Amino acid sequence: MTSFDTSNIHFQRALQFVNQTSKHIFLTGKAGTGKTTFLRYIRENCFKKMAVVAPTGVAAINAGGTTLHSFFQLPFGPYLPTHHAVAGETQVTNEHTLFRNLKLSSTKRELLQELELLVIDEVSMMRADTLDAIDAILRHIRRQLLTPFGGVQVLYIGDLFQLPPVINNTEWEILQSTYKSPFFFDALALQQSPPIYLELKKIYRQNEADFIQILNNVRNNNTTAADLERLHQYYKPGFEPPKEENFIVLTTHNARADQINRQELEKLPGKSSAFTGKLTGDFNERALPAEKILKLKPGAQIMFTKNDKGEVRRYYNGKIGMISRIGNDKIYVKFPGDDSELLLEKETWKNIRYNYNKEKDNIEEEELGAFTQYPLRLAWAITIHKSQGLTFTKAIIDAGASFAPGQVYVALSRLTSLNGLVLYSRIHPQSINTDPRVLTFAQSEMNDAEIQEQLQQEQKHFVTLSLTHAFHFIKLTQNINIHYEAYAHRQVPDKNSAIQWAQNLLTLAQSQLEVSNKFNKQLTVLITEAEANGFTKLHERITAASAYFFESLEKMLASLKQHVNEVKVKKKVKKYLKELRNIELDITRKKQQIAQAVQLSEGLMKGTQLADLLQLAEMQKSPSTVEETIAEAETIITAKPKKGDTQRMSLELFREGKPIAEIAKLRELTTGTIEGHLAYFIPTGEIKITDILPEEKIETIRKAIEETGSGFATSPVKEKLGDAFSHGEIRAVIAHLNAGEAVKDSAVPK
Repeated sequence: MTSFDTSNIHFQRALQFVNQTSKHIFLTGKAGTGKTTFLRYIRENCFKKMAVVAPTGVAAINAGGTTLHSFFQLPFGPYLPTHHAVAGETQVTNEHTLFRNLKLSSTKRELLQELELLVIDEVSMMRADTLDAIDAILRHIRRQLLTPFGGVQVLYIGDLFQLPPVINNTEWEILQSTYKSPFFFDALALQQSPPIYLELKKIYRQNEADFIQILNNVRNNNTTAADLERLHQYYKPGFEPPKEENFIVLTTHNARADQINRQELEKLPGKSSAFTGKLTGDFNERALPAEKILKLKPGAQIMFTKNDKGEVRRYYNGKIGMISRIGNDKIYVKFPGDDSELLLEKETWKNIRYNYNKEKDNIEEEELGAFTQYPLRLAWAITIHKSQGLTFTKAIIDAGASFAPGQVYVALSRLTSLNGLVLYSRIHPQSINTDPRVLTFAQSEMNDAEIQEQLQQEQKHFVTLSLTHAFHFIKLTQNINIHYEAYAHRQVPDKNSAIQWAQNLLTLAQSQLEVSNKFNKQLTVLITEAEANGFTKLHERITAASAYFFESLEKMLASLKQHVNEVKVKKKVKKYLKELRNIELDITRKKQQIAQAVQLSEGLMKGTQLADLLQLAEMQKSPSTVEETIAEAETIITAKPKKGDTQRMSLELFREGKPIAEIAKLRELTTGTIEGHLAYFIPTGEIKITDILPEEKIETIRKAIEETGSGFATSPVKEKLGDAFSHGEIRAVIAHLNAGEAVKDSAVPK
């Protein structure tokens, strides 16, 4: 379980915005301030239904999520938020072609409809038009066309001062008429609903004041001559690092990094050993977090590509070490200044897909594929791009004059101190070129007092929003309508009767929807006036409304239970019963939400502290509460009958006075099978043989059993008596006679 520094107020405040508000958030921070730690903590501790996405395959794997394009099935190429086609451009997607080509399964649609929190990691690499396409899809699928992102809260995580979005000149020529820049913050959706700008301030990677100051100046385009002079004290062209000091070269191109690693490996004596990673299922080879074929020798400088698991963290993503020995397909590693050896174990990275679990009311991860390999790579060199997010104690920066925007900052900020820096080339002022549009966006950050005030306002809004959400019946009505419409292709016993039942249930749900729509309009007015009258009137109206809706929901549950009792005795209804179970869960959860609204309004009226009200709202969404809801729901539906259940279903119908022939027709079974079911209860005394057969038939069968000496076998008796007697009737008499013998035996003194 990921922990966090409790003294870090900016970290805590960001958590509150995520968990206790519905506000969109841009979470940023300088290199080494804990953005990755924050993401891990949210993944493990947030109660909201969430998904984590990233712009690239590698970023998605590292974040433990999936790519933007696979999650939303986005088209490649530019997107323009318009209905009009671009003349001469067939590769440009607009709103019309976006929805026309959107092939979402029913499970993916349900996932997007249930989503509450969307986390976009490495957002600096995401383009504005991509975000607008996501906004359009969510509005469309969630049927909230006027609400940004269809009401989903979005958490953007990234550092805009690092790597920018990739866009070629042709694409920018198409997009520049709509967008001020390719950066995500210039998406039209953000103009309508801008996120709050939150920055993590506490730097964990560096602690030298002068180095931190230089990094800040590089980041903000404020580098002074003194800063460059200080950096150039570490300019050492042709520097040959001592082997034991574990320097890593940061360069601008993959080919250069690969060349250095290959040359250094060849210099080592002996033959290299190859370790092949294992790919299973669906895993994009272009997003491999480690080499598929890893070639190593003793003495090779390596870098870990994943954090160690378990409580004792022996290594982290980016830690440098050396291969001490290889033997029997085992790899041993040593770290600088430590003589002990670490026996390396393989790690597994997963490619996941998100699914909505209706019964548990949460979003779950499904593993589509995996890659298993030793979590390391050769590390005499690495590209600046791939070094983003890593930490080094000693690094040689070999970039020449080919720095792209943000690369100087990324490269320098990988280091923990200036003492570990070596420059192969000088840094020219023109290489430090932070985009001025990024600097302008950064000015939207409010001061601490303003952020705290907005947090309190958003928390209050979150509480009142949960009040109105409790009385929204759109989702429940839509789900029942979907169930009703599915009868067109559903195969179910006594279909016409089932359709009539579903139609009645839908009518009741639609009636609730009409009343709830009117009530929510009243509720909106009451909330605005609530504080002035001490929330008394609000609580009174919510209490009265809850009584009305509870009664209506109970009617729906009673109708559902009656329908289930009629259906579950029939054959081939397992899938249908599961569908009915989903409706039951929807109704039960709505009851829970309304009960929560009463508690919240009572708390507001009694002056309960905001923190306690927020805790109540969070508790209602916690996994334990969801499990309790499932347990509270009447267990009127079972997907798999227990042993003896099918016989007991026949018994219950028989006790209701239904003849055996009617029960057989109702359950779509033969009369002989129903007779056998009822015979099952003769030894228990729950049924008497005379309840099933007349005396004369019983006597005739008894004599035939004695004459044939058949014991428990029915066939010899049936053959003797003919078609006037069924196997079920014979089985009932055998059960009766054996029950009588058992009673006699129990009466004999021992």
